[in-house]
Amino acid sequence: MAVDRRRILAGVVVPDTEIVRKALKYAEKIYEPYLFNHVMRSWLFAASLAKIQNVDHDEEVVALGTLLHDVTLNPSFRGPRRFEVEGADIARRFAWDSGVVGQRAQLVWDSVALNSTPSIGLYKEPEVALCTGGICLDVVGLQYSRLAVLEMKAIVEAFPRLGLKKKMTSCFCHMVENAPETTYDNFLCDFGYRYVPGYEAPSSVDFVMNAPFDS
Repeated sequence: MAVDRRRILAGVVVPDTEIVRKALKYAEKIYEPYLFNHVMRSWLFAASLAKIQNVDHDEEVVALGTLLHDVTLNPSFRGPRRFEVEGADIARRFAWDSGVVGQRAQLVWDSVALNSTPSIGLYKEPEVALCTGGICLDVVGLQYSRLAVLEMKAIVEAFPRLGLKKKMTSCFCHMVENAPETTYDNFLCDFGYRYVPGYEAPSSVDFVMNAPFDS
């Protein structure tokens, strides 16, 4: 979708529309400081990757997808579904309430639901791929070398990491402890095995072998 109004954040040109401003206000309200800075960096990284790759995309969808992707990453999370799916529903509802409907709203949902699954997200529509790329760049350094050193420095200085690694690990472990059934087919099980005593996840092999068929 074409965007007329723009602004510069940490040297990155981003859309400055009513929908984006509403998402920013919502993000500031719901996130802890370290998570707010994380979603901001993710957004700016996604916008930077789009420029570097000359990717035609819906800038408002990318803004919503990155800014809202961690709405369920907090101590109150209890499931019953994995946190990305619970968050995707909230983000899509926010999109609907903001006038983002149809395929655009679905792209917001996909961007949030797949934000931690780059093996799928990077091969989806441009908006989903950019959200996945920006988020994964900030969390695990995926595509880190694509950004110029000064551009990376400007973004991180504008929105400091504030101990993201330790704080995010603590939050992931909380999810493993309080909603283990949401962790069995995604990256959270790795945090369970590494940091949560007694954590065990069922094996996919067992699921196949125990299927209710003769062969």
